[in-house]
Amino acid sequence: MLEVIFESVLEPLVLFPVATAVLVFGLLLKGADRIVVARLQRRVGPPLLQPFFDILKLMSKQSMVPIGAPRTLFLALPMIGACSMCLAIAIVPIVGVYEPSGQFGDLIVLLYLLAIPAIVIMLAGSASGSTFGAIGFSREMSLMLAYEGPLLLVLISVAMKTGLAQGDLITFSLMDIVHYQQTNGSFLFDPWMWPVVLAFLSIIPANLGIPPFDIPEAESEILEGPLCEFSGPALALFKIMSTMKTMVVLALGIVMFMPGNATGMMALIGFILKCLVLFLLIKSVLRASVGRMRIDQAFLFYFKWPELLGIVGLLLVVFKG
Repeated sequence: MLEVIFESVLEPLVLFPVATAVLVFGLLLKGADRIVVARLQRRVGPPLLQPFFDILKLMSKQSMVPIGAPRTLFLALPMIGACSMCLAIAIVPIVGVYEPSGQFGDLIVLLYLLAIPAIVIMLAGSASGSTFGAIGFSREMSLMLAYEGPLLLVLISVAMKTGLAQGDLITFSLMDIVHYQQTNGSFLFDPWMWPVVLAFLSIIPANLGIPPFDIPEAESEILEGPLCEFSGPALALFKIMSTMKTMVVLALGIVMFMPGNATGMMALIGFILKCLVLFLLIKSVLRASVGRMRIDQAFLFYFKWPELLGIVGLLLVVFKG
């Protein structure tokens, strides 16, 4: 089984060299996050390469399957989650460095792919047969229902802004969105798009399970919740899935709001710096300074503020775009 798991994660990474590079960068970002949080809390913190060591150590262990858990489903779920994020990162362009062939439904495909990790985690909590997993399942489902609505409003607003400017009602092509901003300026600097930008920034923590919205896994409360019973390569695949999803969401935010016009090495450096700044502000500073919310508080928060910002942003696009 260990060999099968190794092949399942290595094959898609070989097929998608971009995914391999993004995974390495994502693990480096996680290492930087641990160092920054440690410094903010006056601790030394682990080395920068600690996330790599964690993955390698887990890959060398054995995956244990709880008694009564459906073995095939239990071991297949992390594979599905990791592979879905490899596919997602292959769709998102890195402007000036990597541009996939133009597709008309990129945003729609990404919306579905970004939902897979949350669904996988919910199924993992259910399949494990653990009480902690069941609690994490219910929390993940509640949180997903809360932030998916605002996320959909954000994607539609960006798609309509580009489509209306091109004479269409809406466009779901990421390259069309990039080309429009390269010609007319980034949406980040358009005051009419600021509600959409704020809504997207507020969605990132819950979508990635970052404090104060790491409620489904809550290590100090329910011991990683849905992942409580996972170990070895299976758990490593969940960590890889989480890292890849982080990079997909960061790259999507850059594409939608600040793609830039640089090419070659300057474009790559710009992308790295944007990811680093966005990641440290959204995750590290927030994680070090804010306590975890209760699930009811998070649910109400997303149904009030990001939902409102998304609606206001969509109305501004319709009437001002």
